[in-house]
Amino acid sequence: MDGKMKVAVMEDIGKMNLVERPIPKPQKNEVLVKLEYVGICGSDLHYYEHGRIGDYIVKPPFVLGHEASGIIVEIGENVKNLKLGDRVALEPGKTCGNCEFCKKGLYNLCPDVVFFATPPVDGVFQEYVAHEAALCFKLPDNMTTLEGALIEPLAVGFHAAIQGDAHLGQTAVVMGAGCIGLVSILALKARGVNNIYVVDIIEKRLQKALEVGATAVINGKEENTVERMMQLTEGRGFDLGIETAGTQITATQLIQGANKGATIVFVGYSASGEMTLPIGTALDKELTFKTVFRYRNIYPMAIEAVASGKIDIQKVVTDYFELDDIQQALTTCVEDKSNIVKGIIKVKTDKKSV
Repeated sequence: MDGKMKVAVMEDIGKMNLVERPIPKPQKNEVLVKLEYVGICGSDLHYYEHGRIGDYIVKPPFVLGHEASGIIVEIGENVKNLKLGDRVALEPGKTCGNCEFCKKGLYNLCPDVVFFATPPVDGVFQEYVAHEAALCFKLPDNMTTLEGALIEPLAVGFHAAIQGDAHLGQTAVVMGAGCIGLVSILALKARGVNNIYVVDIIEKRLQKALEVGATAVINGKEENTVERMMQLTEGRGFDLGIETAGTQITATQLIQGANKGATIVFVGYSASGEMTLPIGTALDKELTFKTVFRYRNIYPMAIEAVASGKIDIQKVVTDYFELDDIQQALTTCVEDKSNIVKGIIKVKTDKKSV
């Protein structure tokens, strides 16, 4: 397909601009996707506000955005499993396929992964993208492309639940009710966990947590979090903790509120990358610590969970923005974190969606 496309480019910290670039040509094993929705991730906002996450430093011009879905409009000559008009969710990381981690199926740990919106690799706040066909997952007819764009964060939630061996009969605590906290709640419920308590300090996020299925919520600013955890669990503590807030305080509270033999899954990054934690308490309780880096082999499962009605993923979205308003969208999300839990960029409108 010849022509130009609209691309939202980060030109400096806190500064976006819309430019025109050529529509990419799909290679033999790729498809060209006309994007319809792209989620605004916390990592996008961090890059926009600070210009870096750890060792990943933005060098403008740079394109943000990695939670994408759309419609296939062109197909590479070797692609057999997809066709024109298919609506797809895009898994954003292309791995080498040859390293020890890829060969073990742990491809999220591939050292040579090329991942959308992870410097120096551009993201997809734009109208079209050429992407590996094997990383484009066809959506069932009863799913919208809005739901397709939300499969990426949902995959993180499922990976956290799987790392924690979430199952029926457990009591879980989720620290943080941002997008990843919310999708963790959804994943836990899908895997049979019925008693889920959620901690945050922002009231709107706590209300959203109840909306997506939390059993009860704890406002950490107004209550003694550990005491309330123990009250809610009748003094025994929880079996599974999901830490998405990325703070030393919340991580410590999880260790203190855990039952003996519990598992804690760390998902959120701390601002410094380091924490001082009460390891003596963790040792006394024989806690198991697990960590999460993105996800692996999750997309088909996550799509099935949404398509079957087991998960209503659209509930996590609070705000919608147009691609033309990308500057306002990112600035608003940064400045109004008390009200905006999850923002979505509408590149094109899907008739089946909102």
